[in-house]
Amino acid sequence: MGAHLHLIDHYLKIKSPIHRMDGRVKLVFTLALLLCCALLPAGSWSSYLLIFSILLAVTIASNIGFIYLLKRSALALPFLLAALPLLFQTSGTLYKFTVGDLVVSLSHDGFIRFISLGIKSWLSVIAAILLASTTSFTELLLAFRSLKAPQLLVAVFSLMWRYLFLMVEEVDRLTRARLSRSGKSPLSKNRSGGSLPWRARVTGSLAGSLFIRSLERSERVYQAMLARGYDGEIRSLREVPLERKEILNLVLAIIGLFLLTLSVNLVAGT
Repeated sequence: MGAHLHLIDHYLKIKSPIHRMDGRVKLVFTLALLLCCALLPAGSWSSYLLIFSILLAVTIASNIGFIYLLKRSALALPFLLAALPLLFQTSGTLYKFTVGDLVVSLSHDGFIRFISLGIKSWLSVIAAILLASTTSFTELLLAFRSLKAPQLLVAVFSLMWRYLFLMVEEVDRLTRARLSRSGKSPLSKNRSGGSLPWRARVTGSLAGSLFIRSLERSERVYQAMLARGYDGEIRSLREVPLERKEILNLVLAIIGLFLLTLSVNLVAGT
């Protein structure tokens, strides 16, 4: 699990103005930016560019590599498959082609909506990655609770995050056990582990064992948490109140974001 923690903590240990900001400020501004991005109409290219410029400036200020951000933001691409029907459902013909006896027509309006949805999804994922890369998970949970998020929802997020590493540990143990029982002889040219059907059966067994082991271990961990007084609430040191300067800067940043986006839309005529 150490390698996985090192990968996650690598960007959290960077010293930058963004990292030093209060988690509540970053969370509220990120939610405001996501809301602003979601409310933008289709085809607001200038506003998309504006939001991307803001995210790029935050990326530079936080000393997080842009290449890393691009790789992580590729998570938004599979969700575009759900928006493919937009290309054929709205009015305005952009392009026609035939598939056998079927004539398929691509819609101009649908194409604009599809591209806009893809851009907005991509920008939203970038904003979420920046938040997660500059704020520890514990600080995020405390920020959610300070914003009066439901206790049950925060508890689910907390347990999901911790049990994820427990499952990673179990996968590592099962993988080491399988490798130790299917070693490759230096005198043999065959691949270790047997044939492809054998590998498929072993993989199925590993998945079943992983489910049973993770379930049993989660029960043990939860019983240990209850024995130590866990009641669903996250315990932390005394919460430091936000300074007036931070609140004022946050309000001005959110107002400026919406006003600037609205002005760009009006100028661009969208």
